[in-house]
Amino acid sequence: MRHFPLPQRAAAEALGTLLLVATVVGSGTMAEALAGGNAALALLGNTLATGAILTVLILVFVDLSGAHFNPAVTLAFALRRELRPVHAAAYIAAQIAGGVSGAILAHAMFELPLVQLSQTARTGSGQWLAEVVATFGLLLTIFVCVRFRPHAVAYAVGLYISAGYWF
Repeated sequence: MRHFPLPQRAAAEALGTLLLVATVVGSGTMAEALAGGNAALALLGNTLATGAILTVLILVFVDLSGAHFNPAVTLAFALRRELRPVHAAAYIAAQIAGGVSGAILAHAMFELPLVQLSQTARTGSGQWLAEVVATFGLLLTIFVCVRFRPHAVAYAVGLYISAGYWF
């Protein structure tokens, strides 16, 4: 794998995160519009789009930046000393900027207000437990695949996230 300068790697993280979040938000918006009130069908549509784009984005960006697209993933690589702290900070800043930009882009594509506050409260012990389980499973998927099946990381992560939408 070629080593790219940090600004290029951070830009790849920003762009990948932007495209991922734009797809998640956009497909959620489209699914809500098309599902006719059927929440399960809307979730299925959002799930398929998210798993597919995540797989594609990992395949596209893995050799450039590692295709983290998630501060938890970046932090885990930094804690394992596989990413220098200054690089992790740049990645996380790029991911946040990309994520915000992706949400704004999706809103613009659907002619919605560019910045919105959520109308759904997402908190409570069950929600936090689900986030911990989902993050643990994501990191387990990544690190086991990187060690034993590096060629399968993109597919395994896309499938894991797709499954995770349902728990």
